[in-house]
Amino acid sequence: MSSASTSRNLVSDDIPSTLRNMTVPMIVGMIMLMTFSLVDTYFVSLLGTDELAAISFTFPVTFTVISLNIGLGIGTSAVIGKFLGSGDTTQAKAIASGSLMLSVLLVSILCLIAYFLINPVFTAMGATESLMPFIRDYMSVWLFSGVLLAIPMVGNSILRASGDTKTPSIIMAVGGGINALLDPILIFGFGPVPAFGIKGAAIATCIAWAVCVVWILYLLAVQRKLIEPRLLSFTEFKQSAKGVMGIGLPAAGANMFTPIAGGVLTAIVAGYGAEAVAAWGVGSRLESMACIVVLALSMSLPPFISQNFGASKFDRIKEAYQISLKFVMLWQLLMFAILAMTAPWIASIFAKDPVVSEYIELFLYVVPLGYGLQGIIILTNSSFNAMHLPISALILSILRLFVCYVPIAYAGSSMFGLLGLFWGCVIANFVTATLSYIWFHKDVNQQKRLFEQTNMKINLIEKVTND
Repeated sequence: MSSASTSRNLVSDDIPSTLRNMTVPMIVGMIMLMTFSLVDTYFVSLLGTDELAAISFTFPVTFTVISLNIGLGIGTSAVIGKFLGSGDTTQAKAIASGSLMLSVLLVSILCLIAYFLINPVFTAMGATESLMPFIRDYMSVWLFSGVLLAIPMVGNSILRASGDTKTPSIIMAVGGGINALLDPILIFGFGPVPAFGIKGAAIATCIAWAVCVVWILYLLAVQRKLIEPRLLSFTEFKQSAKGVMGIGLPAAGANMFTPIAGGVLTAIVAGYGAEAVAAWGVGSRLESMACIVVLALSMSLPPFISQNFGASKFDRIKEAYQISLKFVMLWQLLMFAILAMTAPWIASIFAKDPVVSEYIELFLYVVPLGYGLQGIIILTNSSFNAMHLPISALILSILRLFVCYVPIAYAGSSMFGLLGLFWGCVIANFVTATLSYIWFHKDVNQQKRLFEQTNMKINLIEKVTND
């Protein structure tokens, strides 16, 4: 499944250098993609506080769609990685083809449902009537781009499963670049192109991902020959999609809980006014930027774990997990220090309203302190999926978001206002990170014991048969 230029033996090469070589390209690509995402937010902010608040309200819904794509990508990577680790490349190719078809089908259904529920969903989240026209303009276009996004996201997971993280990074960066170049043109107008306002940001995203769809399909079907250059029959599709759905749907469910919880918190924040929602939206975008290393590792670590899981090399899994967590904690502490020191400057860039600026600063002084802890949770969750333990990942997500994150943040908000909500997020991450660390080592040791017991039984049977 891997080309000569990207071949890397994930089950025998040095662990630190392998993780570094897989992760660095992902970091570079995601830095460019997230930078362009911030550019997107910046241009929308120039339209006014209402437009910025409107696009902030859309984050939980758009991320729900993205989460389904991410979940299906996780399932694809985990199943393909295990087959590659055990040496079955034929089955890996069949899984790759079926996963692309499955992603388009499921994401299309979700986006269609979301389109017809725009009004009730955003009203329930606390969006005022004055913001609804902006939200409808943006979402009516963005939901179509969500379907387009399914193909490059799952396609990139196919590449990463074989150890190639460089090409997905390039595709992400180019997509983000196209989006950033088109944003000012389509939002404010240029020459014969009319000003579409906030809808222009969604149109730019749609065009960017359409280009990526053509690129990734050509790459997978023609250049790399990693998928079949045709639609699968129903029987083929059902067989190949089964394994992906077994991991992908629980993973998608776990990922979709994040924006649901985000929607609840957005509704709580909305109680402090549109200015607070605007600041929360900016902070959420900055969080994605600040956590790039975590997100990159969450995409490069699972293929490593999946292949080693397929090869039953559990000690390599534990070592890779430990190395990743230590690095993430140190890195995110550095990010916290940088964000705290530059908070006033960052706030002045994204907000002209002094109240919005004040809230952004408050966010940056507190919430990033928990990003390293959040990294532990994210990497543990992705590692569970890579080891074909999607239910553990799903339960961890539920515990994190609905037993810890939302209740503690709400309690903090009730007692200490917006500052209490921010500190609640940090405390919730600490509690869940501690739980996830203990849980992962328990499950890895259990999987190792099961493998050793199975091997002992097989050896005993062979011995008895030979005797």
